[in-house]
Amino acid sequence: MKQTAVEKMIQYFIEQKNNGASHWCIDDLIGQLHQAKAMEKEQIIEANENKMPFITGEEYYNETFKSE
Repeated sequence: MKQTAVEKMIQYFIEQKNNGASHWCIDDLIGQLHQAKAMEKEQIIEANENKMPFITGEEYYNETFKSE
């Protein structure tokens, strides 16, 4: 079963709390956010694949979310 990016982040921080983490580790947090961002991109591409004529899900993502 797929997780949304938000679900993945919630699970990760619950695990950190259960393991006794008492403070945020910035480098680890940034790494987790990058993974969440990649998951969101994949979900957006998949959701828009074959929904619009003449454009792929990846093209939709790049046109909608990529900054130049």
